[in-house]
Amino acid sequence: MHKLLIGLFSISLLFSCSNIKQATQTNLSPSLKFINSIEIPYNQNFKKTKIGGLSGIDYDKKQDIYYLISDERSQVNPSRFYTAKIHLKNDELQAIDFQETNTLKNQEGKIFGNWLSTPETSADPEDIRYNPKKKSLIWSSEGARVLSTDKNVLQNPSISFMDLKGNYQNQVTLPSNLEMQKEEKGPRNNGILEGITFDKNYKNIYTVVEEPLYDDGDKATVEKGALIRFYKFNVKTKKNTAQYTYQLEAIAKAPNPKDGFAVNGVSAIQYYSEDQLLVVERSYSVGTQACTVKVFLCDLSKATDVKDIASLQNQSIEVASKKLILNMDDLGIFIDNIEGVTFGPKLSNGKQSLLFVSDDNFSDKQKTQILLFEVE
Repeated sequence: MHKLLIGLFSISLLFSCSNIKQATQTNLSPSLKFINSIEIPYNQNFKKTKIGGLSGIDYDKKQDIYYLISDERSQVNPSRFYTAKIHLKNDELQAIDFQETNTLKNQEGKIFGNWLSTPETSADPEDIRYNPKKKSLIWSSEGARVLSTDKNVLQNPSISFMDLKGNYQNQVTLPSNLEMQKEEKGPRNNGILEGITFDKNYKNIYTVVEEPLYDDGDKATVEKGALIRFYKFNVKTKKNTAQYTYQLEAIAKAPNPKDGFAVNGVSAIQYYSEDQLLVVERSYSVGTQACTVKVFLCDLSKATDVKDIASLQNQSIEVASKKLILNMDDLGIFIDNIEGVTFGPKLSNGKQSLLFVSDDNFSDKQKTQILLFEVE
């Protein structure tokens, strides 16, 4: 077990003079103590589906049940989500017991198409959240921008409202800078809406792009970080009310070979308190099987609203402050592709639990992990 309380910094970024200022914050923030983890076996069967690709998780406290979304794009089984019981014994993870699976439906009430054969009718599920006030769910689809000789797909991301059986109800209205384009403008492929979360009163939804929009600059590298946007939506009006800038860390490890794939981006977010979010940055580089996963406390209260700013380059803006509260490299265990986070039940000592889930990409080389932490 590790008790981690690390680092503190606030960033003001002035692109006009390429100057990053750091200022000290005085507010308290959480630390996370690792308790234990369990694994879901590769290709475990449940009701004629393969459990894998788990990219989002949320907890219904009243029913003591979890919602988990799979990012399968209907290649083998339909795009879907699961409900499950996650059992604790003596405040440690013991087992996960899947209860039900439901297919995701489009606006016509049909299941989404197969990415391989009809990509324009498919979805790319990434996160899921439960609203106890409405007894309903929201989920995000990352969309796609694939322009190649054998496939030409421009599919916008989405955040949709659905009932507990996966039936479509409504969706938010995305701003124009989240629309896919043939030109190198707007979102990058596979770098869009990974994380979503409600605020405390379920009046607003926060989401974030995993990697920078083309208009906002280059992706993160081993040498430097990058700028991405958080988005705030009003649940009632379904409209985007604000956008904020957040600075990603540099890629944690150099790839091997040097020109191999490497990435750092935001894979999950969780509302923490007013204007504050827990932000999961996941870094992966070819040549290293494990991911470097860092959790930050992000504060949006003093960040500039950049909703009406087309490009973050050459702008004088205030960036959201962030404080490192956990680097999973320090846990001394293998960490895979963490893509989901949620608060769970209170522990026997009265403290809050926090759970993470990893996406195995349906690969026997990766793991589906659930990690349990105590929030100090």
